[in-house]
Amino acid sequence: MNLDIFTKFHDPYMQTPAGQGALLSGVLLGYMAVRQASGDTDISKSPLFKQIQFGRMDSASLKRLLSRVPTLLAAYREDMKYTGYMSQLSAAAMELLLQSGEEDMGVNGNFALAAGFLNARQYFWDIFLVSKESKELKNEKDEKEEG
Repeated sequence: MNLDIFTKFHDPYMQTPAGQGALLSGVLLGYMAVRQASGDTDISKSPLFKQIQFGRMDSASLKRLLSRVPTLLAAYREDMKYTGYMSQLSAAAMELLLQSGEEDMGVNGNFALAAGFLNARQYFWDIFLVSKESKELKNEKDEKEEG
């Protein structure tokens, strides 16, 4: 897992555990929502999307959502690819949020969460640095394990 992604951000908040945790949470939840929506191009139809109060999230709400991730990954395991990566991302986001100790996400936290959510696909693959060839091999391996 490559967390060098944070070096490209100049916002001082993104250099804190709270900012990094909020962004990674957004990436995770966004990527999960995309996968949950499956073939539907309208991500707003994803059940997870409907649970996120963009712009009004507080730490308790975010922690509540993140605490459900293991159950959601298990429930959607058949339909979602890369659940192992999502588990790693979830663990990293939770650890950073625990390190921050901040109870109020505020404008900065909500902005970081939304930025991660909206750029989930790009940031997900930036974080996991998977080449196209590696993705194809991983897909083949996942298909063999499922079959």
